[in-house]
Amino acid sequence: MRPIKVFMLAAFLIIAAISSAFIKEHLLKTVTDEGKGFAVVELFTSEGCSSCPPADELVAKIQKESKGKPVYILAYHVDYWNRLGWKDQFSSADYSKRQHDYADYLHLQSVYTPQVIVNGKTEFVGSEEGTLRNAIKNSLQKAVPAQIALDVASFDRNRAILKYSTGGTDRNTALLIAVLQKNAQTKVERGENQGRTLSHVQIVRKLQKVTLKDNNGSVNVDLPNGFDAQNWEITGFLQNTITGAITAATRVNFAGEVNASAAIKNPR
Repeated sequence: MRPIKVFMLAAFLIIAAISSAFIKEHLLKTVTDEGKGFAVVELFTSEGCSSCPPADELVAKIQKESKGKPVYILAYHVDYWNRLGWKDQFSSADYSKRQHDYADYLHLQSVYTPQVIVNGKTEFVGSEEGTLRNAIKNSLQKAVPAQIALDVASFDRNRAILKYSTGGTDRNTALLIAVLQKNAQTKVERGENQGRTLSHVQIVRKLQKVTLKDNNGSVNVDLPNGFDAQNWEITGFLQNTITGAITAATRVNFAGEVNASAAIKNPR
């Protein structure tokens, strides 16, 4: 019996060692996979700008091609074109201010539309397809310096409660929550795009800054009028408040939360 026990113990230790090695390799692979780069593409646009539709079309194409990849499109409609004949229904002074903040970060003399900024570090004309594709490609190949996880704890028509977890941050890091309408169309009746029907994707309808006190926490987000769980989502990203550099990003869909809730209520 003794030799059998020794054999069984040895076999158990071998299996445990193999399992441990497998788990370690799996975890390392997971970390490596999650450590791949990302691209936050921020477009500053306006329905009152005649040179903006090509940029809107370009980011829509990129959005479609990048499905399932860590590419995050955020389209901000600025308000400084509104005085020229057409008020963009998606525009906000907050987005114009964000663009001016980038001008300070990137030491630019002025702002313009359409402008694209990738990961808070590089900017160019939003309709330059080759430049945008190269910027995304380069960003996806870089290591991620920080981590963020985001979940919808609960939501209704007016408010969402989000839980977040972060890593690799410092006192100059803030969490930005962008509430996005996935798509919309507008028939423009005046201004430079008069008579055109414009299509938009990933429209920022609310941008909320969260000061990070701990690595984990929750935040209440008031949802804009017209919120629809199937056609809206949230992108959360970490940004250095001194340099403007974005260090991590993720997204969460309300539709997934609705489907999960339905599955619980109506189990097979």
